[in-house]
Amino acid sequence: MEEKLEYPYQHRDINWLSFNDRVLQEAADESNPLYERLKFVAIFSSNLDEYFRVRVSQLRQLKRVDKSLRKKLVLKPTKFVKQILAKVGEQQNRLGDIFFDDIVPQLADHNIHLLDKNQVAGRFINEATAYFKEHLQDIVKTKYVQASKTSDIFLENQHLYLIVTFENEKHYGVVNIPSQDHKRFIELASNDDKHYIVFLDDVIKSQLDQLFPDEIITGRYSVKLSRDAELYIDQELDGDLADRIYASLGQRQQGQPTRFLYDEDMPKEVKRNLRKSLALGKIDMVPGGTYHNFDDFFGFPDPTNNEKLHAQPLKTIRHRSLDDSSSYFPIIKKRDQLVHFPFMSFDYVQRFIDQSATDPDVVEIKISLYRVADESALTDSLLTALKNGKKVTVFVEAKARFDEENNIKWGRIFEEHGARVIYSYPRIKVHSKVMLVLRKEKEKLKRYAYIGTGNFNAKTSKIYCDHGLFTADKNITKDLKRVFEVLQGELIIPRAQHLLISPFTTRRTFEDLIRKEIESARAGKPAAIIAKMNQLEDPGMINLLYQASQAGVTIRLLVRGFTCLVPGIKDMSENIMMTSIVDRFLEHGRIYKFHNNGEPLMFMGSADWMSRNLDRRIEVLAPIYDDLVFKELDDILELQLQDNVKARIHTTQEDNPYVQDDQESLRSQDAIYQYLKDIHKS
Repeated sequence: MEEKLEYPYQHRDINWLSFNDRVLQEAADESNPLYERLKFVAIFSSNLDEYFRVRVSQLRQLKRVDKSLRKKLVLKPTKFVKQILAKVGEQQNRLGDIFFDDIVPQLADHNIHLLDKNQVAGRFINEATAYFKEHLQDIVKTKYVQASKTSDIFLENQHLYLIVTFENEKHYGVVNIPSQDHKRFIELASNDDKHYIVFLDDVIKSQLDQLFPDEIITGRYSVKLSRDAELYIDQELDGDLADRIYASLGQRQQGQPTRFLYDEDMPKEVKRNLRKSLALGKIDMVPGGTYHNFDDFFGFPDPTNNEKLHAQPLKTIRHRSLDDSSSYFPIIKKRDQLVHFPFMSFDYVQRFIDQSATDPDVVEIKISLYRVADESALTDSLLTALKNGKKVTVFVEAKARFDEENNIKWGRIFEEHGARVIYSYPRIKVHSKVMLVLRKEKEKLKRYAYIGTGNFNAKTSKIYCDHGLFTADKNITKDLKRVFEVLQGELIIPRAQHLLISPFTTRRTFEDLIRKEIESARAGKPAAIIAKMNQLEDPGMINLLYQASQAGVTIRLLVRGFTCLVPGIKDMSENIMMTSIVDRFLEHGRIYKFHNNGEPLMFMGSADWMSRNLDRRIEVLAPIYDDLVFKELDDILELQLQDNVKARIHTTQEDNPYVQDDQESLRSQDAIYQYLKDIHKS
């Protein structure tokens, strides 16, 4: 069959909204415990905020490009932003229906009553007034602004405010809702086992007459302004990049507005004045409901302590080889070991670092940190290693968005205690999750490695599904040594023979492996690719997948987030089946498997098939050489491919239909947990 040369692509930012749709499906799913549904409400809101601050902001930056150049480059940022706003509007309406018409009544059925503003200002006004006087009056601030298009008004990034209108139309009142300094949800009263909870916003609304005693109030409207999250730093300037990043973090509070979320009942004249005063375009104005920042539902209280309203906690699985061992080194030396989060505890990684810090034969530890936990046993162990005279090298990614400040803080702490700390490089991020330990054994240095799909972060390990490989394989650890030599500025090209290392060998190796499957299919031999990742965006990889499909290669993709590939097109991508699993835990592992003429190859690591992961980041993926580890990952992949409960199909319409087949119901995260329990006899 002749290959088609023009391939279809979905716009990544439009397609990302389909991923958030899947999150919304989980919020609507009545089979989920009620507080799990609230968690997905919060995730949906949090995702959307970051999306506007990062992706929509970048689209807005394209508008600054000269119009004639935009036309040549086929850039249509305004068109895409309009499509985004239309889709987001639909999603927000669905969110409102799910929350107010379904979740809130079900909370009431369990004696948890979320009061509205009228109930607070009426039946519960005495409780609201007492609470305000005791807890809020010193942190709630008011300000008058002129009701004009040039009024002096500044709204802090992501903070909540009330715009108050008066009978005197010459000015407005601006009132902060201090949710950064105070809990968003307040239990105002309880009786007869009934609990009455209220938004912080509504307690403040009930006191507006006291806050503006000389005014007749005609309206009160919630607003929130999101600002560009990018730090615009010239990374080629001389000087310390980390210092410049740290000094520039305040830009986020002053950045260009990307979304003004307002109560849709706000009068047109007020909206017009605010838009002009805040230097917003019409496209920046996004109507919403009475309440914003639904990500605060991560902290919604349960005064009933009803276990049935929550997901049941998992009993962590004990690793069959590592759990009772006081030293991992002989175990890892004997054969590779694999750990899985959140089904297993992140303590296995922390213990390995702790053992390395205290083992008298360990001489050096090298580690790359992308998102450093604020306080953790891991950071304590690294400080212990320094105290015990170990040589410690830490690469800290100072450009990890929203974690810059904490990462740089810890980098400086490590430096103060004697570590060699290397910060970000210009124009490239270090996204790999790797550690190398050098141990003296029989007068020689033996290398031990950890290569993961997720960050060295105990907190996120409880909510992200990730895998971590411990290995002492000479070939893998030799390549990893070269990775750290690149990070330390001692090598330019690592010349790896086994590891896939971006931006050096990952793209070329994956392209060669896909082409090999194409050759097999054309020769009439079995050919297959299974790939699990977070996002699929790189045009080169997508083109090859289209070509592989046309050649007859069976392609099975698990893509949790957005994809630019369009599956299921006749004579183009009909051999590509792509699903997405959204469930209790965030699928985060990256695993790639190739049939390879009956001698399958598998890789696991930190890189998605995105241009940034292949070309603009330091990424590491490990080949799976150990037979038991290979089988373990392969079995896990197979369970995810069989998911027909929480898996949705990526279709040409991206309408997120659930997988439906005639097989017995299989929810892969539950099945994987049971599988790991069985093989580890936990």
